[in-house]
Amino acid sequence: MPANVQMWVEIVFNLSYLAVVWGLIAAMIRGRERVAHRDRSVAARTMEAFTLLAIGDTGHVGLRVLAHAIGGPNKTITWLGTTMRLTGLGDVATSITVTLFYVLLLTIWRLRFDKAYGWFGSLLMVTAGVRLFMLALPFNEWGGATAPIPWSIYRNILLVLQGLGVAFLILRDAAANGDRAFRWIGFMILVSYACYAPVILFVAQVPLLGMLMIPKTLAYVAVGFIAYAAMYRQKEPVPTMGA
Repeated sequence: MPANVQMWVEIVFNLSYLAVVWGLIAAMIRGRERVAHRDRSVAARTMEAFTLLAIGDTGHVGLRVLAHAIGGPNKTITWLGTTMRLTGLGDVATSITVTLFYVLLLTIWRLRFDKAYGWFGSLLMVTAGVRLFMLALPFNEWGGATAPIPWSIYRNILLVLQGLGVAFLILRDAAANGDRAFRWIGFMILVSYACYAPVILFVAQVPLLGMLMIPKTLAYVAVGFIAYAAMYRQKEPVPTMGA
């Protein structure tokens, strides 16, 4: 695919994605009163998770679009004496927020199924903390033109472990409780990582694999819509007289 065409495909898709996600969050805000009482804590945490994801992706996508508009993906700025790519700043933002997104998904699992974190959930929390620490280290070279190998693989392996761990917990307890909506949410998380794993491992050798980020992103959108349909479209039963 010609570079110019790929750039426009990326820009149009990313802006469309942001419009859909922010629209979904707005629908969640408007639909809060329709959420059944038993689901309100889970629904509120879901809205927080997707708001966090949208904020990080807005920085990520917005800075990529800005970079394309004013000089290309390698456009740099100088801040506090440090020169960085605009797209690098976006990478930092989305790396942090997606890590916290999975922390919130872990809390959603706990609330939905009334579970304690246990040793496995605690381990996933520690994994998130280690990844956030790794993101702050200079080895990330956020200002560089390419992600540093193998450091970028190490930090992303932690994200994969975190996401797959959350998916396992959700799928296990959704199956045990006959929770069809959360079974689909767990499955969509697996789909997102099936697309993401080849990218983090092989995109340096096969750049076209970067296109797998499109179905990965669509899987996240699917998680949001499934959660919305399961909780935000319900209506509290109207009490009858004398009840």
